Amino acid sequence: MPIHHELAIAIENAVRAAQESGDLPDFDLPEVRIERPRDPEHGDYASPIAMQLARLARMAPLKIAQAIVSHLPALGELDEVYVAPPGFINIRLSTAWLQNQVAAILATADYGSFDLGKGKKAQVECVSANPTGPITLGRTRGGVMGDTLARALRAVGYDVTMEYYYNDAGRQVTMLGESVKIRYRQLLGQDVELDDDHYQGAYITDLAQDLLDAHGGTLLSQPTEFFSEFARDRISQQQKQSLRRVNIEFDVYFREQSLYENGRVWEALETLQQKGYVYEKDDAQWFRTTEFGDDKDRVLVKTTGEPTYRMPDIAYHWDKAQRGFQLVVDLFGPDHHATAPQVLMGVQALGYDTDFVHTVLHQIVSLIRDGEQVKMSTRRGNYVTLDELVDEVGADPIRYFMISRSGNSPVDFDMNLAVEHSDKNPVYYIQNAHVRCAGIFRKWQEAGFSEDAAKNADLSLLTHEKELAFLRKALELSAVLETMATTFEPHHIAFYAYDLAAAFHPTYEVCRVLSDDVLEPLRLARLQFYGAAKNLFARVLDLMGMSAPEVM
Repeated sequence: MPIHHELAIAIENAVRAAQESGDLPDFDLPEVRIERPRDPEHGDYASPIAMQLARLARMAPLKIAQAIVSHLPALGELDEVYVAPPGFINIRLSTAWLQNQVAAILATADYGSFDLGKGKKAQVECVSANPTGPITLGRTRGGVMGDTLARALRAVGYDVTMEYYYNDAGRQVTMLGESVKIRYRQLLGQDVELDDDHYQGAYITDLAQDLLDAHGGTLLSQPTEFFSEFARDRISQQQKQSLRRVNIEFDVYFREQSLYENGRVWEALETLQQKGYVYEKDDAQWFRTTEFGDDKDRVLVKTTGEPTYRMPDIAYHWDKAQRGFQLVVDLFGPDHHATAPQVLMGVQALGYDTDFVHTVLHQIVSLIRDGEQVKMSTRRGNYVTLDELVDEVGADPIRYFMISRSGNSPVDFDMNLAVEHSDKNPVYYIQNAHVRCAGIFRKWQEAGFSEDAAKNADLSLLTHEKELAFLRKALELSAVLETMATTFEPHHIAFYAYDLAAAFHPTYEVCRVLSDDVLEPLRLARLQFYGAAKNLFARVLDLMGMSAPEVM
C-alpha cells in the first residue's frame, strides 16, 4: 500500500478514535487528503483535514488537529507528527524507513504499483486515424498519451484493453481509392488529374506503383472500391508498423465498417427512434440532443439516407458500454471538442450512464526545425510522418516530448533539442541517470567484484541528505500513478521523471562509490542505493514507453 494511503487511513482511524473518546463530536468524515508540503521544513507529508473539519466539528482547526494527533498510533514509518498553524498535521518519515526503501525497490520490478483498479476492466481508445495515409504527429501525440495512460492504469491494477477504431466507412476512404486509381492510370500513361479533394502525397503514387508491379495494366476495369480496399488494408498495416516503432501496441482493432456489416448502426438508430429521441424534419433524421443540454438538435441521418459521423460513433460507444468496461478513456484531437459530448448523449439516450467514459482532448503538435515551424498538410502530402520523425530523432524523444506538456497545451517539438546530448535535453538528462547507475556497476565488475557482494549491506549508512532526498522522491511514484489513473493526464509521469533525475544527478556527484576514500561498508550500501536507483529509472522509463540505455 502506498505510504500516502497508509497515512490517510491512520488519520481516519485517529479521527474516529477521537470521536469515540469524546475529543471530537460525531460527523461524517470526508476524504482525508495527504499532500506533499512545498517546503521540506514542514515535513515529508501533511494533511489539511483539520481545516476541512472545522465547520463540521464547530471547533478551531488547531484544536481538531491536536485531538487527531493525540490519537494517532505509533507507526514505524514515522519519525515525527506535529501540528502547525492554522491546523496542518505535518508528518516526517523516519530515516530508517526511508533507508529500507532501497531494499523495497530492489525487491520488486513494479515498484509503485498498487490495487486501485483491481478487478476492473478499462479500455483506452487512441490514435483511431482514418486509414488514408501515414500516421501524423497529432495522431502520434494521442497514441503516446493513450499508451502512457494504459501503462499507468495497468500499474494500478486495471485490466486494460488498448483499442484502435478504424474510420474505414466514410467518404474519405472512397476518396483514397479514387486517388490511387488516378495515380495508377497516370502510371499507365492516361491523361487524368487529381482534384484538390484527392490525396496527393507520394505514398499514393507508391501504392499505385505496387499495384502496377503486381498486376500490370489489368486493373483498369476494377471499381473504385477495389482500390479503396487495397489502399485501406495496406495503409492500415503500415500504420500499425509505424506505431510499433514508438512502442505502441493495440489489443483490438475495431473497424467502423463492422458496425454496418453487423447492423449495429441501424439497431442503435431504431432503438433511439423507439425511445422517442429521433424525429424527422426536412427528410432527415434528427436526434433530440437538446434534451441532454445541447444548444440545438443534431442530424443523425442525412436526406440522402447516409448517416452522419455521429451515428456510427454512437453505435461504437454503445458497443463499448455493452462490453462491460468500467472505465473508458477516449483520446481525441481538438477537432472533437464539440462532437464528443454529442456521442455520449446518444449513449445516455440508449439507456447507459456515461460516467464511466472520460474524454481526453489534446492540442496540436508543431514541428520545429532550426527555430522555424515546419508547415504540414495531410491531404496535400506536405507533412512529416511518424516514420520520418523516428528516423531522424529516434523513438524515445518522441515518447517523452509528446507527454511533456498537459494535453490542454500544444507541443512544440524541437527536433534539434531532441537529439542534443546535453542536460538541456530532458530525454538525455533522464536516461543519463540510468546510464550513470549502469556505469557504476560496470566499473565494479571490471574491478573483479560481483553485485552479490553488496546484498547484505548496512543500509543505515545511507545518511547523506541527498540520498534521503532521492528516496523521498522515489516514494512519490505511486501517487503519480494514482494521479494519472484518476485525472487521465499522462504528463505527470514526464514531470516526475525529470524531477527524479534532478534529485539523482547531484547525489551522484557527491555520494561516490568507487573512490578510494569511501570505506567498504559505505561503498556496499551505496552500491545497493545505486542499484535501486537504476531499477527505479528503468521502471519510470518503461512507464513512459522509453528505453533504459546502459551507455550513451
